[in-house]
Amino acid sequence: MQSIALTIAAGAALFLALPGNAAEVRAHPKAVVELFTSQGCSSCPKADAMFNELGKRSDVVALAWHVDYWDYIGWPDTFGAAANSDRQRGYAQNWGSARIYTPQVVINGKTGVVGSRDREVSGAIESAALTLPVTVDLKSDMVEVTIGAQAGGSDAMVWLVTFKDRSQVVIERGENAGQTFDYTQIVTGKQMLGMWDAALGTHLKLPLSALTAGGSNGAAILVQSEKDGLPGAILGAASIQL
Repeated sequence: MQSIALTIAAGAALFLALPGNAAEVRAHPKAVVELFTSQGCSSCPKADAMFNELGKRSDVVALAWHVDYWDYIGWPDTFGAAANSDRQRGYAQNWGSARIYTPQVVINGKTGVVGSRDREVSGAIESAALTLPVTVDLKSDMVEVTIGAQAGGSDAMVWLVTFKDRSQVVIERGENAGQTFDYTQIVTGKQMLGMWDAALGTHLKLPLSALTAGGSNGAAILVQSEKDGLPGAILGAASIQL
């Protein structure tokens, strides 16, 4: 049985290949980069391409949330979901804004920038930090997640966000009609795993099969605060790709 325990010091990042099960674990990154995008948005391809490169960084967990509110203009996004649009609206509402747009990049649940402005995105990532260590123990059929305690912290939600690492799509209608694009780190689902106890820390187990639901081949673990039921700051993260 292949097993490896990861213990990451604060400020460190790890990108590790596991030969026994061909999995990669990325632990304690500096930033969770969430891209809100749409296949039907003519302004999105530049952001999508930049996001594809960001996803290769060892200090970044990248998640692409395809929204559905541009579907009416001629091309329903093949990955779009109302829940993804609701997540973006939740961030906006938490920040006191009624405006959502694509492409938008959200860094660590705290900062939103235009996703096609590479300097702004890069600057937001470079100044980002995740201080809560999340450790992962991968076994042949089980994933164990350990989140450390943090003095003075407030309890937060622990989420499993599944994703598909890559897909190529031919756009047949709408603003991007006739073009073919490569998409990466495509979110396929989100479910709550439990609560992080700031005083004691939290240990969770889940079957490895949970990472492959709906055609997924990877997942991110997010420890995220909430405010009145709205998504807030991300405190810690790790990702696993099979």
